[in-house]
Amino acid sequence: MEFLKPYHIFIVPILVGGIVQITKYVFYTLRHGWDIRYIMTHGHMPSAHTAFIISLAASVGYYAGITSGAFTVAVALAIIVIDDAARLRVYMGDQGRYLNMLVRQLDIEEKFPRLKERMGHRISEVIVGAIYGLFLTYLLIYLLK
Repeated sequence: MEFLKPYHIFIVPILVGGIVQITKYVFYTLRHGWDIRYIMTHGHMPSAHTAFIISLAASVGYYAGITSGAFTVAVALAIIVIDDAARLRVYMGDQGRYLNMLVRQLDIEEKFPRLKERMGHRISEVIVGAIYGLFLTYLLIYLLK
């Protein structure tokens, strides 16, 4: 595994993102029943986007240093991704809900596909994703030493 050491800065976030996505699928399956199509679902608990991007920023900070330019870029990217997960995609879901309601009221459901209404994350899902991602990141960094 020594040959992978230079790549830990990116391997760790990929592993964290995968673990969190699997965790999300397990939680979703327990609540809604088993359906393989939901393995890559958006929204719901915990936020895999947030866990991945927090893990990326933390691993860049750990391996490259918090005074590096790469860490600054990772933090800026984290802010954008978390804002997208918690705010912008929620607005898209609201629009989907309103358009679905309009299509139902106009009784033209056979002409238009039903839009997804749950795309973003609640703040609690983002916070849990961040904490879970940070925990897994430092666990993997410790295990890979």
